[in-house]
Amino acid sequence: MHEGPLRGVRVVELAGIGPGPFAAMLLADLGADVVRVDRPGPGLPIGPPPGSDLVNRGKRSVAADLKTPAGLETVLALAERAHVVLEGFRPGVAERLGVGPEHVWARNPALVYGRMTGWGQDGPLAASAGHDITYLARTGALHAIGRAGGPPQVPVNLLGDYGGGALYLVVGVLAALRAAEATGRGQVVDAAIVDGVAHLGMILHSLLAAGLWRDRRGVNLLDTGAPFYDVYETADGRHVAVGAIEPQFYAELMARLGLDDPPEQYDVAGWPALRARLAETFRGRTRDEWASVFDGTDACVAPVLSLTEARSDPHLAARATFLEIQGVPQPAPAPRFSHTPAAPGGAPPLPGQHTAEVLRDWGVS
Repeated sequence: MHEGPLRGVRVVELAGIGPGPFAAMLLADLGADVVRVDRPGPGLPIGPPPGSDLVNRGKRSVAADLKTPAGLETVLALAERAHVVLEGFRPGVAERLGVGPEHVWARNPALVYGRMTGWGQDGPLAASAGHDITYLARTGALHAIGRAGGPPQVPVNLLGDYGGGALYLVVGVLAALRAAEATGRGQVVDAAIVDGVAHLGMILHSLLAAGLWRDRRGVNLLDTGAPFYDVYETADGRHVAVGAIEPQFYAELMARLGLDDPPEQYDVAGWPALRARLAETFRGRTRDEWASVFDGTDACVAPVLSLTEARSDPHLAARATFLEIQGVPQPAPAPRFSHTPAAPGGAPPLPGQHTAEVLRDWGVS
């Protein structure tokens, strides 16, 4: 336990849901000693039961009620010995509970204070509720996802909560840790999902500024507008994904499909006819038959696998992209390190499971 490049880093996570716990799990995967502070009693009403919530793997749990003097002192004592505190409350809540940045800096000036929210710590919507879909809507990302003539499509909650949220929180925390090492001074990392999602859209804004992207769904190179960057149904009702953008990959695609005299790839006027031809061709075989045709080639074609099927994909299996912990399949830590390999810790803890153990290990009476 606690191997990896972040070995020796102590993190206090104030229990929440969504991107905050995922960010804490990623730090734990990388070797940090992550202690999740749970309220005594039943777990949070949303999501899996505490002992089955995989985003809590590798953590230890301490039970502390921040609304009591003893609970507050326990958390402040842990923060005094930590390098990082993570919280995902609405702005102002941590301060009212007595665990805001100024409270913890009074006892540990070098501590990095990571704040995970949807709207950020300021702005007209800072105090409002929201979810992944509403953050995507405000940033323009949701508008860009979907087919021409259709409504925006909801990309589950990976893009906002975890891509624009949790991952940016982790990047910010690691950068702030580096600064704290150099200066002895901690700082707040204000990780807002709207900021992260907007930042992820840099390439779209770049293309838009260059006149190479139309601000409409389903009419561009990467949003199903191009027939060689799309998904197609196969004979068994499943699908394959095609991403043959470059000319040499497009040529390979056409050759593997057996389409003689292929049309000019970037003749936009011919795209509807090309799409119809590709759709008809792909319906001629099953998904797995097409996979055998394209595996190992440069045509950029892949079978669309379900979450369960992905665990058995030969490439992912060879890389051990998925693993089992106490019989529960789940993704392995990422990314990979050559000298300080990351490794997942134990199964998700029950709230308060490690209270005595953590207080002893961290020297809290």
